[in-house]
Amino acid sequence: MVLNESLQAVVSEVLGHQLGKAIVHIENYLGAYPQPQAAERLESIKNDYLLMTSYWQQGYNDPERESVYDRLLRRLYVLATNLQIRHYVRNSSFVMDVYNRTRNGARRDWTPNALRRDLEGFVSDVAMLQLEAEQKRKTRQEEIYASHQQMMADLFDYIWTSRLWTEGVADAFEKMLLSPTVDSNDQQLLVSAITLSTLNFFGINKFRLLLNVYQSSTDERVRQRALIGWVLCLNVSAASLYSEIQDLVRQTVGDPRCCDELAELQMQMVYCLRTESDKNVIENEIMPELLKNNNIRVTRSGVEEVEDDSMEDVLHPELAEQRMEKLEETVRRMSEMQREGVDVYFSGFSQMKRFPFFRTISNWFVPFYPQHTAVSAILDRVRSRKFLERMLDHSPFCDSDKYSFAIGFEMALSKLPDSIVSMLDRGEASLAGMDDMMTEELQSPAYLRRAYLQNLYRFYRVFPQRAEFVDPFGQETVPRYFFFANPLFRNTPLEERFLQVVTFFMKRKVYDAARLVLQNYSPERCDAQFYLMNANVLMRTGLSENAGLTACESYARLIELEPDNERGWAGYARALFACGEYGQSLSFYRKLIERHPDSKSYQLNAAVCLTNTGDYDEALKMLYKLNYEAPEDNHVNRVLAWALVGSHKYERAIPIYETLVGADSVVADDLLNAAYCQWFSGNVTTAVGLFRRYGKADGVTFDPADAFLNSEAKTLSSHGISEVEAHLMADLLI
Repeated sequence: MVLNESLQAVVSEVLGHQLGKAIVHIENYLGAYPQPQAAERLESIKNDYLLMTSYWQQGYNDPERESVYDRLLRRLYVLATNLQIRHYVRNSSFVMDVYNRTRNGARRDWTPNALRRDLEGFVSDVAMLQLEAEQKRKTRQEEIYASHQQMMADLFDYIWTSRLWTEGVADAFEKMLLSPTVDSNDQQLLVSAITLSTLNFFGINKFRLLLNVYQSSTDERVRQRALIGWVLCLNVSAASLYSEIQDLVRQTVGDPRCCDELAELQMQMVYCLRTESDKNVIENEIMPELLKNNNIRVTRSGVEEVEDDSMEDVLHPELAEQRMEKLEETVRRMSEMQREGVDVYFSGFSQMKRFPFFRTISNWFVPFYPQHTAVSAILDRVRSRKFLERMLDHSPFCDSDKYSFAIGFEMALSKLPDSIVSMLDRGEASLAGMDDMMTEELQSPAYLRRAYLQNLYRFYRVFPQRAEFVDPFGQETVPRYFFFANPLFRNTPLEERFLQVVTFFMKRKVYDAARLVLQNYSPERCDAQFYLMNANVLMRTGLSENAGLTACESYARLIELEPDNERGWAGYARALFACGEYGQSLSFYRKLIERHPDSKSYQLNAAVCLTNTGDYDEALKMLYKLNYEAPEDNHVNRVLAWALVGSHKYERAIPIYETLVGADSVVADDLLNAAYCQWFSGNVTTAVGLFRRYGKADGVTFDPADAFLNSEAKTLSSHGISEVEAHLMADLLI
């Protein structure tokens, strides 16, 4: 997306309320790139600004000064943004072609009144088809839909390349989007066009339109598109200029249903984020298993059936049953992923977006309807029409994938074996992992949102000219799709859903998202669950702090609120240990052991704390008991061995380390600790070999001189190793 840096700077200055500076810079821009109409508007803004400044300098007390200043900022924002849109259009051959085609084509009248007349006329024309003679009806229907489809494609392009709308234009479009006399498919497509336009260049009137349509539309399909639209377009920077944005958001989330839908949408967004990783699982694990266990083979000339091996059935009758079980398990796994919300079809359908159909931008967003010219002809001539109709009516595909499936199905049909085609004709086949969905489910808000998100994701990931658009799924400092982290939702009723969403993020290991949402909590809402989640995020990400708190501080506040919270005790113990506060960590492990005296984990962690505080004798008492109860537990054995080293009982530790470092899978730290044990006991040659093995272990960076003379110098001294010996050992390991 080509933007002008000077104009970007002007917009930033306006959003920072630096009006005088912004006026100077936009004057400089128009001096370099003269535009008479823009210069005239700027002159008007500048004159009003100078007049206001003059009154202020003369000491006049103007109660409207702040509001006048805000209005001037807004006027300059509109001017600068429209200039930015002009630059964007003129510096992209692709965008310029779209812009010129819609402005210089056969249709020149894009006024709201003319558009509403045409949109309502289409509905009337379709209704009047029932009065046509049957032999003429189909031809007339094709003419009506083809003409309207072209008009809507042009209108879509006109809108996303349009400048910022005035309040009057936005109101007129809002009425069209809420009118019962305009077709729902048209309304949905217009919402998508307005969303693309507002994502590229924020305008308050288009944003307000999306939000109002979400609140007021009685068509669930339109509502859900508008919901996703205004959420993705929600602009924190613009809220500094348009204070009403915060009021609009507060009013909207005052509805509990809206809060529920926003929470569901935020969780659904995560599956968009994970689409690529899910795609790898499907391509590398699921699909190979499905193909391997089917009696078909994909060749360059098409799909062939593989004859059953009758001899194999005789010699290995159990193999067929095992293959069937494996196939059923694979299909079940794919079905579960789909029900959970995973975009299981992205991998396959992303390869089917090269059809000419998808060169038209609006076709990525148009709701699926069988009268579309790209589909109606296929349905008329395709052999397995019943199968295709059933798939399109009851499949969990998004609209974009339904068009891909319909177009690709006809191409693939000629390469399928006759037996499979016959199965399709009889309705005996379906896609693996896909069950017919009930009509009620297909019309549910959750499904409509998910399907539309998939439409959007495909466009922003696959469309060849996607770089010309602001990607709402792109990586930003605070990504748009983690909208629960948007400060505009702070101190609103939506905060009551924050914990639900953070818990969802944590379960799916999306820790960055959880961290951002926790940062968005208002202080007065920080309860015990907040502190627990914040501490968990820090422990899992390794960050020093979040929301102004360290992990230890978060756990401490949790325990202040809930002194008997065992999860808090356990977490605080781990956090204190990580910070090197072994004595305090031990005190919490002792409390946990009092409540759970049979817990091996708590006892082992307490023993580790004791070894770090130098209380080896007490640690050994606990470790001998644990070792007696579980002699093969290497977690216990490695702590026991190091406690023995700390107690200078090297001869007892050596056999344990020999077992640990002789295992097939060796822990790198065992090699290091075994090396120290051998060195302390005087076995220098053996120690050298172990140190070298440790230095070659995966993920290990080992600087012997630094370790022996700095970080481990105190430990070496306590075991009788002199500085000279440390130098000698370091020299041997060079």
